[in-house]
Amino acid sequence: MEAADYEVLSVREQLFHERVRECIISTLLFATLYIFCHIVLTRFKKPAEFRTVDDEDATVNKIVLELCTFTLAVALGAVLLLPFSILSNEVLLSLPRNYYIQWLNGSLIHGLWNLVFLFSNLSLIFLMPFAYFFTESEGFAGSRKTSGSTTSPTSTPASPSLESCCSWLLEDLEEQLYCSAFEEAALTRRICNATSCWLPLDMELLHRQILALQTQRVLLEKRRKASAWQRNLGYPLAMLCLLVLTGLSVLIVAIHILELLIDEAAMPRGMQGASLGQVSFSKLGSFGAVIQVVLIFYLMVSSVVGFYSSPLFRGLRPRWHDTAMTQIIGNCVCLLVLSSALPVFARTLGLTHFDLLGDFGRFNWLGNFYIVFLYNAAFAGLTTLSLVKTFTAAVRAELIRAFGLDRLPLPVSGFPRASRKTQHQ
Repeated sequence: MEAADYEVLSVREQLFHERVRECIISTLLFATLYIFCHIVLTRFKKPAEFRTVDDEDATVNKIVLELCTFTLAVALGAVLLLPFSILSNEVLLSLPRNYYIQWLNGSLIHGLWNLVFLFSNLSLIFLMPFAYFFTESEGFAGSRKTSGSTTSPTSTPASPSLESCCSWLLEDLEEQLYCSAFEEAALTRRICNATSCWLPLDMELLHRQILALQTQRVLLEKRRKASAWQRNLGYPLAMLCLLVLTGLSVLIVAIHILELLIDEAAMPRGMQGASLGQVSFSKLGSFGAVIQVVLIFYLMVSSVVGFYSSPLFRGLRPRWHDTAMTQIIGNCVCLLVLSSALPVFARTLGLTHFDLLGDFGRFNWLGNFYIVFLYNAAFAGLTTLSLVKTFTAAVRAELIRAFGLDRLPLPVSGFPRASRKTQHQ
């Protein structure tokens, strides 16, 4: 063989080894996410559904649990996709010729984006509908009730829920404990006087509600018995972090709105080839990249908190060792919808300048200036309104209560008007 043939053969072998290495790394990453998600779901599932007398029902629940684990692993991968890409670019910039990070390249990152996009559509279109109808059909065939049937969401929140986080930190624990004890006492009386009721009661549902209230009361007791350091330092620091992260997000989006008006390059776009390790996607370098990653995670966490705080989807909240399979399916679908939209959401808002890879960047509306501009303006306006309304109102109420101004007598404006009416008569 000639020298040219050896060169061609060596290039083919190198490409083959790189492809095998990428497949192994992708498999290991997904296996890690799958194991973690399986551990999480087993902590929330209802054990009684896997210990039924009918072996077919238990088998169906096990199959559905594995499908939900796969979907949740894909959702977690979608959350980590953009931060992993941003940090990988900074690592390649800092260590361009390091032998131990040669496996980290643009081809691997591009392949991960394509896999997440493929598995997200596979889970949303095929796996989760199959799991839901499989569970329901088995329930009818086995002549048993399907508990916790839920409706899949058709819309998702589009902005961080600062209001939900602030309300959790600033809520009145004494009032919450009183309400919880009152509801628990009312349910207990209903159970004790079940024979005197005209309508039949679902005793299993009542016992589950009492158990949930008892769990909530225990958590509230723990928060009330928190140490002085936690009350005086922990909660204020948490509030300060929420304020800083929300304000920083609004500031970045406002700057991005100005960039959209000045420079066309600020528009989100797709990138077919992942050229990593050439230039930083943040003007502040590695520090800016870390800030971008923190804001992306904050965006995801606040969106999840806002979603479960919505009155429409409170029934989907998972409970420890007391979550039905249909509820688990609903939660997996909701988390997958939220997480799969996160890369496009973050890039559209300008929280990062990392261009979308693969099919994530092929949405036609990404090139529409009016849609992108209105999306940014709506996010900045609504988040600012929520920040001013929630934070300032909560702080103002606490200051009024601390200075005792809430106990002052308030003048009644109706008295003078009534007196004038009396004088007229």
